[in-house]
Amino acid sequence: MVSEKKYRFSFTASSLRTRAFVSVVNHLESENDEDIELALGTGKRSTGKRMYVEMQKWSECLTSMQKKTLLNGNFKTQNEIAFVAACKYYRFIRDFVIEVVREKSLVYDYEITLGEYLSFFRRKAEEHQEMYELSEVTQYKVQQVTFKILEQAGLIDSIKTKMIQPQMIEPETKAAILQDNAELFKIFLYSDFDIQNMKA
Repeated sequence: MVSEKKYRFSFTASSLRTRAFVSVVNHLESENDEDIELALGTGKRSTGKRMYVEMQKWSECLTSMQKKTLLNGNFKTQNEIAFVAACKYYRFIRDFVIEVVREKSLVYDYEITLGEYLSFFRRKAEEHQEMYELSEVTQYKVQQVTFKILEQAGLIDSIKTKMIQPQMIEPETKAAILQDNAELFKIFLYSDFDIQNMKA
């Protein structure tokens, strides 16, 4: 079976980078004159431009309430909303979190093995032909940055041990998700029962 929607793997260029994402959303919302590309690339405009273009696409996935929450929240809230944006834009990351990380968490199995990641990757490659086109170097980079994003989002303790961490998201993040789509709570490992209770 071939999926209609292709996976995007451009997240390998930046990982989560919450503070940079906040700067981009602030720039887009306020339309200020700051040289955002130069600032993002710490002096390297080509790097900054690449990040800016990518993060602009993330921002387009957020609702107006989620953007407001991102700009006005504490760093934990900002980090959570940045992760929401990443999961909305990169279906590969969202699918891995929901189908592997969340499923393990729900049965109190908190250690993610490399084998589990590779099994997920091979399974998805059967549906996504574009994954066969990735070079071995790119496949390794996708693996590395996927776990880096999970570490930055606080879902695992580190890319080395890959231990799943309990999630307790901020009230502002909860409100911004409820106003959008309660299914997004799954990326924070919430059970169906907990999600139903929050919707009630």
